Amino acid sequence: MVRRLYDWVLHWADTPYGVPALFLLAFAESSFFPIPPDVLLIALALGCSARSYYFAFICSLGSVLGGVSGYLIGMFTWTLVSPYFFTYIPGFTPEQFAHVQGLFAQYNFWIVFAAGFTPIPYKIFTIGAGLFQVNFPMFLLASAVSRSLRFFLVGGLIHYYGQPIRSFIDKYLNQLTWVFTFLLIGGFLLLKTL
Repeated sequence: MVRRLYDWVLHWADTPYGVPALFLLAFAESSFFPIPPDVLLIALALGCSARSYYFAFICSLGSVLGGVSGYLIGMFTWTLVSPYFFTYIPGFTPEQFAHVQGLFAQYNFWIVFAAGFTPIPYKIFTIGAGLFQVNFPMFLLASAVSRSLRFFLVGGLIHYYGQPIRSFIDKYLNQLTWVFTFLLIGGFLLLKTL
């Protein structure tokens, strides 16, 4: 099923509706859809590398607004929709959700940032932020910064390196986001101690 969804997402790059599909995919992935928008972002940016930053912006905007939607789901409708999420969305389990609550209490901004930038399922944290009543301005800032960094990194690599970078991104996107996250957090910690 996931492979069929992946192929379905990719097919939008070959249609005139690629940009609206990218926005909707980024929105949906932030709250309930299992396929990350990077797949369509890469395909669109490779089709027109001069517009890769525009595609990254559309993806970031859709993702942050989708994160707000996830926050609202957690805040207002979680008891109604939780059976759907626990049954059909990969990464959603009651145990995982309880663990997320502890992470919010301990790391606050940084856990939202890490979830937004890395392969950690962001949707768990958007819904959890609403359910556990995380400070909304902090949630919004962490989401906007992390999602934009992630998608503009992909857009920038394609803008500068074009087609040759595609296989590298496809193969190593998860590892690249983890390394960049550790470097960024390490830099902030270093600045804090100075």
